[in-house]
Amino acid sequence: MAPPNPTGFDIKTFANAATSQEWRSRDPWRRAEAWRYTGPFTRWNRFKGSFPGFGIGLGAFLVYCAYEAVFLKDSHGHGHGNNKGHDTIGL
Repeated sequence: MAPPNPTGFDIKTFANAATSQEWRSRDPWRRAEAWRYTGPFTRWNRFKGSFPGFGIGLGAFLVYCAYEAVFLKDSHGHGHGNNKGHDTIGL
């Protein structure tokens, strides 16, 4: 039996931990690309930034449509077949 290590470092545990990972985790390109899909670069955060101003523009358009429907009604009846008092050219 080997004498106890005063530092607490076990080379066998270290070697097992270093070699027991699957081969994909040792791929340098996978590790280098992993940051692209975490934090502010998640799929949802990337999609959310693809249409800047769309939410504000849609909200402004809906407010204008509501304003137009409520306040800008044409109450005079122009253009609805009411031709009394207007000169019409009959052919």
